[in-house]
Amino acid sequence: MRNHREDYLSQGIDLSGIEVIENDLLFIARARLEVENQAKRLLEQGVETQNPTQVGTALQVFYNLGTLKDTIANVVDGYCTVLEENIKNALDIKVLTQPSQTVARGGPGRAAMPTPGNTAAFRAALWTNMEKLMDQICAACGQVQHLQKVLAKKRDPVSHVCFIEEIVKDGQSDILYKFWTAVTQTLSSQFQSATDSSMFLKQAFEGEYPKLLRLYNDLWKRLQQYSQNIQRNFNTSGTTDLFAELQQMEEDAQDIFMQKNEDYDPEKALKDSLQQYEAAYLSKSLSRLFDPINLVFPPGGRNPPSSDELDSIIKTIASELNVAAVDPDLSLAVAKNVAKTIQLFGVKSEQLLSTQGDASQVIGPLTEGQRRNVAVVNSLYKLHQAVLKVITSQSSFPAAAEQTVTTALKAVHDLMGSAVQPLLNSVGDSVEAIIITMHQEDFSGSLSSSGKPDVPCSLYMKELQGFIARVMSDYFRHFECFDFVFDNTEAMAQRAIELFIRHASLIRPLGEGGKMRLAADFAQMELAVAPLCRRVSDLGKSYRQLRSFRPLLFQTSEHIASSPALGEVIPFSIILQFLFTRAPPELKSPFQRAEWSIARYSQWLDDHPAEKDRLALIRGALEAYVQSVRTREGKEFAPVYPIMVQLLQKAMSALQ
Repeated sequence: MRNHREDYLSQGIDLSGIEVIENDLLFIARARLEVENQAKRLLEQGVETQNPTQVGTALQVFYNLGTLKDTIANVVDGYCTVLEENIKNALDIKVLTQPSQTVARGGPGRAAMPTPGNTAAFRAALWTNMEKLMDQICAACGQVQHLQKVLAKKRDPVSHVCFIEEIVKDGQSDILYKFWTAVTQTLSSQFQSATDSSMFLKQAFEGEYPKLLRLYNDLWKRLQQYSQNIQRNFNTSGTTDLFAELQQMEEDAQDIFMQKNEDYDPEKALKDSLQQYEAAYLSKSLSRLFDPINLVFPPGGRNPPSSDELDSIIKTIASELNVAAVDPDLSLAVAKNVAKTIQLFGVKSEQLLSTQGDASQVIGPLTEGQRRNVAVVNSLYKLHQAVLKVITSQSSFPAAAEQTVTTALKAVHDLMGSAVQPLLNSVGDSVEAIIITMHQEDFSGSLSSSGKPDVPCSLYMKELQGFIARVMSDYFRHFECFDFVFDNTEAMAQRAIELFIRHASLIRPLGEGGKMRLAADFAQMELAVAPLCRRVSDLGKSYRQLRSFRPLLFQTSEHIASSPALGEVIPFSIILQFLFTRAPPELKSPFQRAEWSIARYSQWLDDHPAEKDRLALIRGALEAYVQSVRTREGKEFAPVYPIMVQLLQKAMSALQ
């Protein structure tokens, strides 16, 4: 304290000429300088070896001398200056382009540039320098962190003032924040000016941006790790002079590397210097992804890419994602580029699709347009599967990145669907047209003497089987995406069964012989739709309906009304429709009462899938029958009528 006091006494008073005092002052000044220098050396040594006792002692000296704040400011500025020099040296193009040992003498004013054959050596030197620079930044940060930690822990034994309060009392921010802000700003400005003046540096950072980003990420991890370690070491260090103070102090706040502030993100501050290189890298990455696609879809081209061409596209996608895997944010950004690439492939493929009439014909062999559509769908399918494989094989792919690519792939799948839809519609229309011809056949006959139907199945069923088998072999077997084809044709099989049951329930009149033949048709229907699906039993509810309806053909109306399949498997409206067959002609079917053709009624049923609407139409037909019986003053209703009314009530209450 004495030095500080002597200073205070002599300030502002002219004591020159008083020999005793002059000699004393000279001695004091020398002594002070000696103490200061020793304290500086002790501080340097303590910070370098991370020795809190030495650092604490040195800080106490500066506190006593009244120069704590200035000294700390100078020390931190010193670190900043050294790092600025380090950054400049790491990016010095002259040094980087020197052949080892000998310095090449260029003409006056010649720009330093790597010779064509020397680019690899230049790049290697640059990355070695960058790694060294990260070590230097890390070391300097560690020393400033250590200094800040001791300042935060150490108190003056007399006044009990915590040293950190001395530093921040004039609204100064903490030294680590000040240091970090300076370092990150220097990084930004030095990188900017170095790459502005050297195309080679610019190309290296843009072209190998993921490498640069990985260095930054590693640095950030090391800084966080160091923060955790320093926290632990201080909390468990046995240095006696600090330990007592530690006990009294509450757990101090974590430093900036351990927490993100609302208005300051230190990691973002570090990475801000990389923004321009990331933007350039992503732009080039998109070009690399688009190039092979633009190459394989030339203007006026008619064919989708070959297998080899597709492989090249997939390899590019895999390569871009693999390189970006160093960082989750970069992975997401590249995944967005991959999604755009998939979209471009989709757009180019869609332009090749034939939408002319011949694309949906099902009469003759495959047309040129249909052949091309098959090739486009196969190409889309291969891309879809290959990209799916690439993203599932990525080890640490962020969920958001996966979602981005998956969404783009869904659009590819949808495009495959819309490409085959016209053909599916044609096949579906033809199937319906064949099924409806069952009404042109006669099912009113009685049983033959043998008790068996005269023919194994009806003509329309033979035609249906032949048509479906031909369609599968002529058109659908050329698609390589079997699951995709079956997903679409199985829906067609379900629709075919639904139509078959609908029309079978509408046949009037239906004799005993007709029932036998219709039962045979039910069995043959399973064979008819078999080519459209993996297994007929996979058709679910449609298959169960087909199986459950067949035995009802031979049961009494009372039996049918109490069948457990009712409502559960077969809709009430279908059974009620079927029971009209067993009524006298006076009880007209709903379509007869409305004076519609069967085709029109079938269309009405498609337009009104709700059971409520269908039952209302049936109720109208039953009420009209009651009216007609009353009008002719009939004494009784047909035996099937009360069963139908009871069934209708049961159906209506099931809807409640």
